[in-house]
Amino acid sequence: MRKAVLVTGASSGVGLALCKRLLEEDHELHLCLACRNRSKAEAVRAALLASRPLAEVSIVQVDVSDLQSVFRASGELKQRFQRLDYVYLNAGIMPNPQLNIKALFSGLFSRKVIHMFSTAEGLLTQEDKITADGLQEVFETNVFGHFILIQELAPLLCHSDSPSQLIWTSSRNARKSNFCLEDIQHSRGQEPYSSSKYAVDLLSVAVNRNFNSRGLYSSVVCPGTMVTNMTCGILPPFVWTLLMPIIWLMDLDEDTAEKFYQNLLELEKHVRATIQKRNHQS
Repeated sequence: MRKAVLVTGASSGVGLALCKRLLEEDHELHLCLACRNRSKAEAVRAALLASRPLAEVSIVQVDVSDLQSVFRASGELKQRFQRLDYVYLNAGIMPNPQLNIKALFSGLFSRKVIHMFSTAEGLLTQEDKITADGLQEVFETNVFGHFILIQELAPLLCHSDSPSQLIWTSSRNARKSNFCLEDIQHSRGQEPYSSSKYAVDLLSVAVNRNFNSRGLYSSVVCPGTMVTNMTCGILPPFVWTLLMPIIWLMDLDEDTAEKFYQNLLELEKHVRATIQKRNHQS
């Protein structure tokens, strides 16, 4: 029986590279590409099948920054699949990244220069915005949309006789100092990407505490520093070529993870009630 694998953000960057590698390892997978842009997904599907004709590659259109899209895609997946063996929660954004030049030059002449380049701590700020769901865009895209997806797909993921696996794409930029339980959406900060990636790390810990007994296991991976469309929005490619050799030379708190998980559950209740009220009024 084919293993069923779902990858969010599969049309470019880490997600696309991941899909290619998965089919190299097992060309008989059923690989489902979860993407916002259907035309890009169709092009990726055609390219993957051209190189791996024995594979089964399908598409589900989903925008994890839009909860209605997440609910719709979840319903579609539950109709298509009896189970999902692996879900790679990879889709993410870093909107309008700005390089803090002052912090850069200050760090260049300090003992923390390697740490600065390997984690980008203090270097990057972003301009976040509010989505149609009333949430911070980075938080909803990188964290909450995926959290709702997991909740909705639980019937496909929770089988104690044959466990499923969640794999989150984290980041070196995930910093505890940028995350706060009193502001989990980072609405009052300037580094929402860093905060969201630390939130992902916490959420993976909490998922294991709450779902292992039901046959669902979670882990995070950090792909390291890569030149993708996201990183090229910060610095030109030639600068990354110069920085890479420098960068290459370079314990989560379970109680905090559980509190964060409970906060997400409360937010989920609020969002679902709001959506139901909106649908009833319309």
